[in-house]
Amino acid sequence: MQKRTRKKKTKGPPPPVKLPDFADHRIKIWEELWKKQCESAPVDGPEIKITLPNGSVMEGKAFITTPLEIAKKISIGLAKAATVAEVDGKPWDLTRPLEKDCNLKIFKFDSDEGSYAFWHSSAHMLGEAMELKYGCNLTIGPPTSDGAGFYYDAFMGGELKKISEKDFKELESMIKSIIKEKQPFQRLVLTKEQALEMFKFNKFKQILITEKVKEGEMTTAYRCGPLIDLCTGPHIPNTGLVKAFALTKNSAAYWKGDAKNDSVQRIYGVSFPDKKSLKEHMRLLKEAAENDHRKIGKEQRLFFFHPMSPGSCFFLPHGARIYNKLISFIRGCYRERGFSEVVTPNIYNCDLWKTSGHYQNYREDMFLFETVDKDEYGMKPMNCPGHCLMFKHESRSYKDLPMRLADFGVLHRNEASGSLTGLTRVRRFQQDDAHIFCAKDQIFSEVKSALEFMKYVYDAMGFTFHLKLSTRPDKYVGDVQVWDEAEKELGKCLESFCSENKMKWELNPGDGAFYGPKIDIQLEDALKRRHQCATVQLDFQLPIRFGLKFRRTNELMEEPVIVHRAILGSVERMFAILCEQWGGKWPLWLSPRQVAIVPVAEAFNEYGERVARQLRNAGYYVDVDKGNNQFKKKVRNAVIAKYNYILVLGPKEQEKKMVNIRTREGKVLGMEAISVFLDMLAEDVAAFK
Repeated sequence: MQKRTRKKKTKGPPPPVKLPDFADHRIKIWEELWKKQCESAPVDGPEIKITLPNGSVMEGKAFITTPLEIAKKISIGLAKAATVAEVDGKPWDLTRPLEKDCNLKIFKFDSDEGSYAFWHSSAHMLGEAMELKYGCNLTIGPPTSDGAGFYYDAFMGGELKKISEKDFKELESMIKSIIKEKQPFQRLVLTKEQALEMFKFNKFKQILITEKVKEGEMTTAYRCGPLIDLCTGPHIPNTGLVKAFALTKNSAAYWKGDAKNDSVQRIYGVSFPDKKSLKEHMRLLKEAAENDHRKIGKEQRLFFFHPMSPGSCFFLPHGARIYNKLISFIRGCYRERGFSEVVTPNIYNCDLWKTSGHYQNYREDMFLFETVDKDEYGMKPMNCPGHCLMFKHESRSYKDLPMRLADFGVLHRNEASGSLTGLTRVRRFQQDDAHIFCAKDQIFSEVKSALEFMKYVYDAMGFTFHLKLSTRPDKYVGDVQVWDEAEKELGKCLESFCSENKMKWELNPGDGAFYGPKIDIQLEDALKRRHQCATVQLDFQLPIRFGLKFRRTNELMEEPVIVHRAILGSVERMFAILCEQWGGKWPLWLSPRQVAIVPVAEAFNEYGERVARQLRNAGYYVDVDKGNNQFKKKVRNAVIAKYNYILVLGPKEQEKKMVNIRTREGKVLGMEAISVFLDMLAEDVAAFK
């Protein structure tokens, strides 16, 4: 009998995806404007000089030569790996022609600038897939603030259709097709009116255009495939540069983070230029999920939140031990470094905030209320205005400077309910806040001292950190010469500090605060995530607003400079970061459960209590397990509870007045005198172990 051969099924192309109705209108407008832009583009331009970071100069033509062409002349490898450029300090597409003599930097994925553009472009690719699958209205899609990927928010319509992780496989398949197509990212310059017409079917884009683009100003949009998005860019040359892409989670959110606004669906993703990096990132993500501070906080009974006070944490006894230790650690450093701790009110008349400028610029984020006398008051969101009142309380001379005021006062900020996230985003918190009032000629020494202080603390916690000097923005207040001098001093300070510590710092042009330049500090934890906690900012404006003066000589009065300085930043946020950094295995100096004593039988409970008293008198947290479990079970329970040391006590230990020491990692250190164990604990604390 002849065998029947089964026909092989051939896998044909995926069925075409129908574009949402609004996309046709958007594409039609784009193509009309794109044609005009291409027709008006110069076919030739004058010679220009392009200066590279090493000082070498290359020649090109204005409106013709692109950063990508320069990259190719340097090396083919650089051109293939490059993701974005910077021209005279401004982010720039690799495929966008240069316009004049300029300084050019080219970045790869391994730089902050390179990964930011890479993930920003990947967000557009995600947005393209979301539009095709759901026909939704996209809202915003930026890289995440922690430097670990991106997200896109989408309004799903009045039915509030929800996105599920079950959708991820199909979305990722669509994104793979987008990658294979190597869709170019195209940049279009358009007027406010043209943008409003292009996005007239998307009310969220309409709001952004209306709010962010001034009358008579131009804006930009980018296209990849059928997706056209309002965007300032820059982007990678094409979607083919993305070699590995994964969607990681989804959630609901509110438009602009405000619960009064429409609910949107958010999808998070991450991408890389190679598969190996994605694999390592997914491993770290898994570890981060296991180490989530909310999970550990519940397991270790450290803290909880309650709807009766949203965004305000309830720290349980063991959590309060950690919280208070963080504060006492910084407080101890203050005594050594010449800071004076002060206590200031929680509530101020709003005239104070009007003087400082916070009322005009920060009012929506404050808790405000009216008294029985019809005066408006606000709970303080920061300490600096109160410290200005303290400085002004008495007449000051140069001999009083620098005046270093530190404050652990409780702060309140009216964060949108949709943005509240565990301990990392709260409404009630404390900071290791300090304000240094100094003369201009003291800026160098005070800022360098602040950086050294920060390094001491971050070294103790096992963090590395990255430094950037953020300079005068387009919108600033004050005298340009004062800004230039301050930026020069901060640059000298960073150069000195980094030279001594074999580090590097970067220039971050135009990203300073409106009132003064600042040093941006990002710490990096064991999971390779970056967090903004510490700050060192110069402020020339608050002294002017509050009329602060100090006497330089009998005839000469000067305004001080304020250095805003924090190291932990929010104690709540640092608590969360450290919890995840160590996965709940707190080092001894910060641990809420330092020593567990395990008597092997009831007869040794009394000896256990005597040992516990000695250790408690030395300042350690000790618990004695006098339960009915077998001692092996007791040891196991102590390991699970993350006690740093476990002391097993039996007849030999009692007879010799010694303790049998084990670590939570299972290492048996054997019998030692209690005095030896106390020395061991003291050494661990001193070494921040």
